[in-house]
Amino acid sequence: MSGHSVSPLFVGRGAELTFLRDALARVRARSATTVFIGGEAGVGKSRLIREFAGRAGDARVLVGGCLELGTDGLPFAPFTAVLRRLAHDLGHDGVAALLPGGRTRGLARLLPEFGEPDDDGPEARARMFEHVLGLMERLAEQGPTVLVIEDAHWADRSTRDLLSFLTRYQRPDTRILTLVTYRSDELHRTHPLRPLLAELTRIDWVTRLELRRLTRREVVRQAASILSHEPTALDVDVIYARSEGNPLFVEALLSGGEDGPMPESLRDLLLAGVERLPEETQEVLRTASAGGARIEHRLLAAVTGLDDGALSGALRPAVAGNVLQVDGEGYAFRHALIREAVHDELLPGERARLHTRFAKALEHDPALLPGTRGAIELAYHWYSAHDAPCALNAAWRAAAAARKSAAFDEQLRMLTRVIELWDSVPDAAERVGRDFIDVLRQTTTVAHLAGEFERSISLAKAALREIDPAADPLRAAKLLRQRGLTRYDLGRAGHIEDLRAAAELVPAEPPSSLRAQVLESLSRMLHDPRAWADKESLAEEAIRVARQVGDARTEANALVTLIWTRCQYSSQLDPQVAAFARAREIAERAGTYNALMRAAISESDALEGAGRHEQAAEVARRGIADAEAYGLARTSGAFLAINLAEPLLSLGRWDEALEVIERAVEVGPPAPYRASLQGFAADIMMARGDVDRAEALFLSTAKVIASGTYRDQSLLPHLRREVELLLARGRDAEAARLVEHALRDQDLTASPRYAWPVLTTCLRAAGPLLEEVRAVAGRLEVRGALQEAHSLTFAAEAARLSGHADRPMWDKAVGAWAALCHPYAEALCLFGAARAALAAGEREEAGERLSRSARLAARLRATPLGAEIDSFARRARLSLTASDGSSASPPASGEAGLGLTAREHEVLRLVAAGRSNREIAAELFISSKTVSVHVSNILAKLGVSSRGEAAATAHRLHLFTAP
Repeated sequence: MSGHSVSPLFVGRGAELTFLRDALARVRARSATTVFIGGEAGVGKSRLIREFAGRAGDARVLVGGCLELGTDGLPFAPFTAVLRRLAHDLGHDGVAALLPGGRTRGLARLLPEFGEPDDDGPEARARMFEHVLGLMERLAEQGPTVLVIEDAHWADRSTRDLLSFLTRYQRPDTRILTLVTYRSDELHRTHPLRPLLAELTRIDWVTRLELRRLTRREVVRQAASILSHEPTALDVDVIYARSEGNPLFVEALLSGGEDGPMPESLRDLLLAGVERLPEETQEVLRTASAGGARIEHRLLAAVTGLDDGALSGALRPAVAGNVLQVDGEGYAFRHALIREAVHDELLPGERARLHTRFAKALEHDPALLPGTRGAIELAYHWYSAHDAPCALNAAWRAAAAARKSAAFDEQLRMLTRVIELWDSVPDAAERVGRDFIDVLRQTTTVAHLAGEFERSISLAKAALREIDPAADPLRAAKLLRQRGLTRYDLGRAGHIEDLRAAAELVPAEPPSSLRAQVLESLSRMLHDPRAWADKESLAEEAIRVARQVGDARTEANALVTLIWTRCQYSSQLDPQVAAFARAREIAERAGTYNALMRAAISESDALEGAGRHEQAAEVARRGIADAEAYGLARTSGAFLAINLAEPLLSLGRWDEALEVIERAVEVGPPAPYRASLQGFAADIMMARGDVDRAEALFLSTAKVIASGTYRDQSLLPHLRREVELLLARGRDAEAARLVEHALRDQDLTASPRYAWPVLTTCLRAAGPLLEEVRAVAGRLEVRGALQEAHSLTFAAEAARLSGHADRPMWDKAVGAWAALCHPYAEALCLFGAARAALAAGEREEAGERLSRSARLAARLRATPLGAEIDSFARRARLSLTASDGSSASPPASGEAGLGLTAREHEVLRLVAAGRSNREIAAELFISSKTVSVHVSNILAKLGVSSRGEAAATAHRLHLFTAP
């Protein structure tokens, strides 16, 4: 693999690094601190220490590591390493100067270079401990000192005793930060470090820090840093599934290729704990490794032939040794790669026999693993046993079971296996009751549902090559329709042609569901304004045919298309909202989640386009919850996340929008959906002044836009962002050329909703093309309150650039945005109104509008706008006032100085109300993990150690009630 073997980017440890920095800050303020840092092998403890040490400033950092030597560690190894480093840095005399009487013999037992040790005797060890403590305290008098003891799980008894002595008996005001790392996965129940940790963490200045594995999103960043390019969604799935977020495992797997064999060094690390176990335990683990990542006790008993007592006895050492973990009524390997390493050690014949035993056990007693899981595991075992006929049968049944559970990813995997095995089983068609083309067609549809758009298109092409449309027109039409739908979602050309070809293949008489489906799909995909009449008539015909044949599913879909077509983003949406409700009722009766998803997507889009942001967000939020329940989080759920992020951005709830975007991107949505989400994130980054991050997001979306054919809803926001980035970088001439090309090459009048923001941005870069931009705007329709607000803003800005600043024009735009609850646009227009007022000599009016704009910018953390307002106020000698009329200054309430973000304030409110993380996540529509991060940040900012203390602080400061 190209790129780096170790990630140049330090990923996913921001909170932990902040924790250590805060600990060092306490030490600088003369408060001794000890932190025990735990985590499994490879999770990044040493990397965290290195990164922290590099940021420790003037603090002296001394590092020593414990060494594994046989069954115990090397005595005092870390302290010997520390002393050797000190002797190198300070010299013998420098160390001696820090010791009583300048004598180093008391430390000679640790470092022979210090001469002959003092006489042996019962006091010798105590004197040595006192010498080490005295040395460290005198070092701390010279400046802050960081003592790092690595790999304490290997520490010998003597090292543990000295560490305990230093921790217990150092002066509380000593400027020493002691950091001790250990492998938590090595701490079996009888490990000697466990009681020491329990004892020392009772001391006030001792804390523990547990390093978690990386999230999927963090693994993407780590992999991109190693590879020097963004990994594909499929690569990420493989890397994350195998590594489970362990950074070292990610690096090791990437060094050999995502699907390559496990590197030997990694295999040795993983098997070390297994090889220490009794042979009978290792034998059961070998059997369990064939059972997958998690195995039920009853199933393992059936396969091994052991009774409950014997099986429990054999497994107990594996659980005590932290190789296996008890998981409900079964067991799971501590890490998936341990199972993989044990399984790889099996001989080929042994492996096949074990999987056959598992398959026969499941067939003999299906109750061992009921439902979808049992069907999928049975398919896995027959496949691994290399029994092609049984594997094909099991995979087909597992696909059907997965379909019932709406587990489209699993269904796709099973159908793909059926296709793979087809040629190996002569009577495959008889076994599954379908011919090969039908299997391909079904897999094409499921791939689309699973968000695997490229694979869906490839499968459709393969199936169409097997069909003669003249001889089999209906199956050809079904495949063409499916390919057209997928091409559309992927932004590929040819989707309209596919759907028109499908319509020609399906006769109008007799009426049929297929005819209705094709007409509805064609109507949905027509977006050219010149084809709007066709779009409406096709939807009406699809509804008529669907009703004739009793196809409620297609009727619901066609009704959604017809309602959206007639909305036109009008402010008078109530009749359409009622119509969407009728469409949902039909879809619910028919049990069609596809139509329910489309209703949520279309209704939220119509509401947002009309400026009804709160309603749009609520509809999208409900739709996302439904998508997750239907197993469509990667597809419909991600699309609805776009429709949720947009109104949140409009409403100024930017932190919340970023959380929605982050959560949606984490599930690996199709590239076009990811690009739209990242576009909104780029908008927020630009508004907050993080131009570098905005540009990185823009470039990522640009690759997607360049690879397909997209509608104005994607292209025009992309154009706007590019102009804004060029202007932010001071590349005005390039921005002007881009505007010129857009005016010449694009029809900017076809989609008013997306064209108005582009034209307003283009004004800033137009220069001599100002009148051309105004001419295009003059031909643009204004539909609804949102577009009215954009057109008013455009008119005011165009007048300003023409030298005719007009405060009433700006005030009109301000009122329009305020009515829509759109704070950022309101703040921008207030700034425009302030400038216009000052130009007219209206200083009081200018100051009032400028102050309102400043307050909105501060609330949004729109740093560039805030800086521009401050600069303007200083130049114009205008004072900014708070909302109560006083001079603007930091708030004086108890909330002042806490540094809580808007989202953290909201989380704290719910914590103070006694809500759990799960309840907070449900109410705010974020993940429990994100809530946990917010709570950790809140505790740190409030300087408290528990949720109860945080709630008490909130009540004491009257953050949520009047004082």
